[in-house]
Amino acid sequence: MARQLPRFAVLQLSGCAGCEVSLLNSTEWLYNFELVYMPLVISASNVPSVDVLLVSGGVQTSEDLYKLLRAVNSAKEIVAVGTCAISGGITNLGNRDDVRQMFLSEAERFHLPRMLPKCHPIDDYVEVNRYLSGCPPTPELFMQLLVPDPEYVPKRNVCQECGRKKLKDMKPDHFFYSQRGSPDPDICLINQGYPCVGTSTRAGCNALCTKPGHPCVGCRGPSDAFIDKNAQGWFDSIGKVFEKMTDVPTEEIQAILRSPQLSLFLFQFADYDHVNKKPRPKDKIV
Repeated sequence: MARQLPRFAVLQLSGCAGCEVSLLNSTEWLYNFELVYMPLVISASNVPSVDVLLVSGGVQTSEDLYKLLRAVNSAKEIVAVGTCAISGGITNLGNRDDVRQMFLSEAERFHLPRMLPKCHPIDDYVEVNRYLSGCPPTPELFMQLLVPDPEYVPKRNVCQECGRKKLKDMKPDHFFYSQRGSPDPDICLINQGYPCVGTSTRAGCNALCTKPGHPCVGCRGPSDAFIDKNAQGWFDSIGKVFEKMTDVPTEEIQAILRSPQLSLFLFQFADYDHVNKKPRPKDKIV
């Protein structure tokens, strides 16, 4: 008699489908789960009853909210997947008055879903059992979520996975905003003048960016040491790392921390210490 596999579904809200593509690039779930709903590859009207519901994307429109509230009633476990579902994501960069006014003024003309005042993480509306962070989470992280390895021991931060050496006698006096040439593969990117925030970012990605020479921008969200900090707390902590390892002026350090290069993801650090809700439990975050 064939073994009945647990069923899971993927609900995509306002996002880019990067998380779905990453899931499809993994394979072990094929033998351990039955995928019954994912509009990217499987057509269905509604989310059927499932054991696990993966939710990607943020709640940006009234349609997103409707889909989310309807889908959670069919699932035993809810997982927020990726930066957008956890913190509102890059879509949050559109939370500007001029963008909202333009969109809302045209909503009736084009019969579009009503855009909410801002893009929300899904746990503003529903209880979440686990969080899978990343933009997108790697296929390996999806496997750890769906088919966990009991021997898996996560590193504390991206720096531990990167393995580059931090040097006390190599201090740049300026940050580069983009890669210059071929960074030394053995030396910390901060020592080489790149604003890398791997010291503060959750591990699990296997340092896919930093190993080939691209600074970490924090897409996995805060490490456990940062989850309980408020926005100013993590700004101060990251700033101290840069001040200790470089001779870059304080003004430039503060500017780079608030620059477009890092702001795509660093804002989500503060979301873990929201004014109206407690920081997300560390044991729920994959």
